[in-house]
Amino acid sequence: MSEQPNETLTRSSRDPEELRERLERWLTGTLGEPAKPSVIGVEVPSSNGMSSETLLFDAVWAEDGRERRGSFVARVAPDPADVPVFPSYDLELQFRVMQLVGEHSDVPVPRAVWLELDDRALGAPFFVMERVEGRVPPDVMPYNMGSWLLEAARAEQRALQDASVAVLAGIHGIDRSKVDTAFLEYGTPGDSHLRRHVEHWRRYYDWVRGEARYPVLEATFDWLERHWPADEGETVISWGDARIGNMMFDGFRPVAVLDWEMAGLGPRGIDVGWMVFLHGFFEFVAHQLEMEGMPHFLRADDVRATYEQLSGSELGDLRWYEVYAALRHGIVMARVHARQVHFGEAEPPAEPDDAVMHRPVLEQMLEGSYWD
Repeated sequence: MSEQPNETLTRSSRDPEELRERLERWLTGTLGEPAKPSVIGVEVPSSNGMSSETLLFDAVWAEDGRERRGSFVARVAPDPADVPVFPSYDLELQFRVMQLVGEHSDVPVPRAVWLELDDRALGAPFFVMERVEGRVPPDVMPYNMGSWLLEAARAEQRALQDASVAVLAGIHGIDRSKVDTAFLEYGTPGDSHLRRHVEHWRRYYDWVRGEARYPVLEATFDWLERHWPADEGETVISWGDARIGNMMFDGFRPVAVLDWEMAGLGPRGIDVGWMVFLHGFFEFVAHQLEMEGMPHFLRADDVRATYEQLSGSELGDLRWYEVYAALRHGIVMARVHARQVHFGEAEPPAEPDDAVMHRPVLEQMLEGSYWD
């Protein structure tokens, strides 16, 4: 998930050495005593994402009389005491969708190796995937304010943009009639996948707000209802958190697509609108800080044209999906702010809407001036 550009954000209160010891015991049980596995250190990355915990580790073990080595990434459901971003974490869904996408498309997804749903091993469910080497456009500070991507030539930036849009077309191009996607269904009421998707996020909003109310978010829900797409279009597998900060690149070519906790089923515009808006959010932050940013990058018209050419499908009302993305991100931002307050990194807001960092963007969208 995206987050506010604060360089001191706290991700976890778990101890890395304790995690190393527990991972080693778990790996011994998984591979068997004769394998004599050893876990070599555990690193908790300090950038990109707070919705679950990421652990990097190397392991050595014996197999068929030979020493084997591997570099791995474990994704662990967060400790409830750390004020998690989401109310629940379906690690099995993430594991399965990564396997599905890896087996039925050319989208580069790390190989999912082990799934552990028993929380006795690490104190929470987790899965392990092979580690991929590459570089990620950072969230903190955002890549459009100072990064290898900002410093790249325009042609290189465009190559990364087009390749990232191709990832969306690749995911959406998976033939749902040939794979089991029932596990991606939202268990919420509604007569279409989009209706169920929005209801899922409405319920998430109710969980986030508790006893508070966020007028700008509720006004956005109302706007979406009034402007509901006449044609929702085809339902596809939706990555959910579709943004370049959730990809690793070799040069300007994607080599790993990460973070599938928001995966589900819905129209193509959900992912495309999210990718466009998230860059727009970082541009808003850059403007607030009087920085130049990358206003030429991930422009809606360019993304639409590339996506429609690659997928052979029209997107319909992309602005609606941009507003929907802004709403979803606003709900997440409200929760992230509560998490920062918990860790002493922010003060409680004077009024609830102040916790929505891009409140001015939402207000401009609602009045229609955002696209002027």
